[in-house]
Amino acid sequence: MNARQLARKARVLRWIMNLYPPYLGAGVWIRRIAPDFRQVDVKLRLSWYNRNYVGTQFGGSLYSMTDPFYMLMLMENLGRDYVVWDKAASIDFIAPGRGPVFASFAIDQAFIDEVRERTASGDKYLPELPVEVRDGSGALVARVNKTLYVRLKPRVRQAA
Repeated sequence: MNARQLARKARVLRWIMNLYPPYLGAGVWIRRIAPDFRQVDVKLRLSWYNRNYVGTQFGGSLYSMTDPFYMLMLMENLGRDYVVWDKAASIDFIAPGRGPVFASFAIDQAFIDEVRERTASGDKYLPELPVEVRDGSGALVARVNKTLYVRLKPRVRQAA
């Protein structure tokens, strides 16, 4: 896929995800997906339908805004020869989200190379990737740690 097609794919995926009912209902808005799928920026608005009992961001919404992005980014950068899944996650709530909150996800070529190297023999690899959720002033609201499952697909492992 050339750079123009990849950029178009990123734009289309962004709009599809922004209209996806669970995200739409939770108040999650994907602000940007980089054309090379190496950076994603997400916003979570505070509204009556994602506010908890004490009037702050519902914890489930804070987590959901971080859910699939590392997986999608890595899938797009590794290609069709790999299985990539979200395996586990943990969230540490630091401060209440009293308004819109933001998260930015980034991967680089060094990480992609590391994943390829760790999975080249057919072994699974379980990288842990952190993301911070911050409010509009930059204050930390939550830390999320995502664990991915990455492995070459069986047909590729058998061919090697």
